[in-house]
Amino acid sequence: MKEGKKIYFASDLHLGAPYIEDQRTHEVRFVSWLDSIKEDAEKIFLIGDIFDFWYEYKYSIPKGFTRFLGKLSELTDSGIEVHIFTGNHDVWLFDYLPEECGVIVHQKELKIKIDETTFYLAHGDELGDFDRSYKLMKWLFRNKTAQWLFSLLHPDIAISFAKWWSVKSRTKNERSYKAEYQGDEKEWPVLFAKSYIEKDPDIDFFIFGHRHIAKEIPLNDKTMIIYLGDWIKNFSYGEFDGKEFKLNFFRK
Repeated sequence: MKEGKKIYFASDLHLGAPYIEDQRTHEVRFVSWLDSIKEDAEKIFLIGDIFDFWYEYKYSIPKGFTRFLGKLSELTDSGIEVHIFTGNHDVWLFDYLPEECGVIVHQKELKIKIDETTFYLAHGDELGDFDRSYKLMKWLFRNKTAQWLFSLLHPDIAISFAKWWSVKSRTKNERSYKAEYQGDEKEWPVLFAKSYIEKDPDIDFFIFGHRHIAKEIPLNDKTMIIYLGDWIKNFSYGEFDGKEFKLNFFRK
């Protein structure tokens, strides 16, 4: 890392989610945070579910998000690396953001070493073997034939269906997990990390999104699990200066 620079992490913005009452304020808040870190940011990792729904038709994308997309372009044009991971809501991120905004899209988890610190980055929805029916559904979403069939739907129909599905999914998750930490023995990202560290003890930080919980979980004397929280209730983000990792909250 360059002297004076930092690495930033955030997840679960859910731009366009139908249950967010003031979409403009929601977007502007996150753009304000991006604007506040641009002077010392070397890399920014957005760890999934940045959009509540995203699909790239051949000649169109979902409308909106212009302030966010413009800020991404500004950041990458200035030389800041911006990485976006696909989550369970925006799995259909393909070429548009890399080509138009200069971001780097990751469809899978990423192990990366920054100076002497090793990170394992993942949205978190597919970790471990907790839900095979969900994994089957995610496989279907990635299937090229299924994606082509979905593209035949008119965008108005497709996006309306996606909004209905989003509310249904959020209701199910809140009923199952209550947006609360369930304990080390029930949190599948924690169980995954415990298993993974046995074969790869070099990991310093596991960084996960998806759970909408802002929490630091010590795994052992060396390794920490970070739940990044979200930008619906927590407005939380991670900050790494090359030596220390902090979980912070944006209150502007």
